[in-house]
Amino acid sequence: MDPRHKEILRKHRLDLSNHILIDDTIVQYLYQENILTESQVDEIQSQISNKKKTLRLLDILPTRGPQAFSTFLNSLEEEFTWVRDELLQDLEQPNVPGQSPTDEWNIPEVTLRAVPSDRQLSRLASRLGSEWESVLLDLGLSTGVLYRCRADHPLSLHGQVLAGLIQWRQSQGRSATVHRLLQSLQSTDFHPSTLDEVFQ
Repeated sequence: MDPRHKEILRKHRLDLSNHILIDDTIVQYLYQENILTESQVDEIQSQISNKKKTLRLLDILPTRGPQAFSTFLNSLEEEFTWVRDELLQDLEQPNVPGQSPTDEWNIPEVTLRAVPSDRQLSRLASRLGSEWESVLLDLGLSTGVLYRCRADHPLSLHGQVLAGLIQWRQSQGRSATVHRLLQSLQSTDFHPSTLDEVFQ
């Protein structure tokens, strides 16, 4: 999927999860058009609420090739035209040169380029709640890795999140920067003020 399309889905993630119902038309259309596999449809449908189903779909879509975004827009055409129009309107907005989506975080450039330390990841883990799985999936971790994190730390949410963040840092090496981490945090309702002390 085009990075611009990924960014639009990330930006509208919460709005989409609150405003569209994906059970019937959307998921089945994406399956019909070979964007989703049968196992991915089952995985989405197994989520306990419509919001979780939508968030899971939005986690999967960026991995489903260059046609995933346009096909998703087509799936919205019948019942959620206004949502589709909003996404298209955002797509038509030009990118502002030199402006980063993470500018609002007010974090120094030298910190953004750095690989986060154990202490910083631990601070972040203590501030993440139910959105932690979506953040780590956006960072590229598999559902299998997340399952192992939960299994290894069954009584500690902090332990689960920290294990996942460290796994991400180990797998990505020098690419595991604070900037990349913030991009994934933007896909949730994580407020910038929450990070005031994390990356000091």
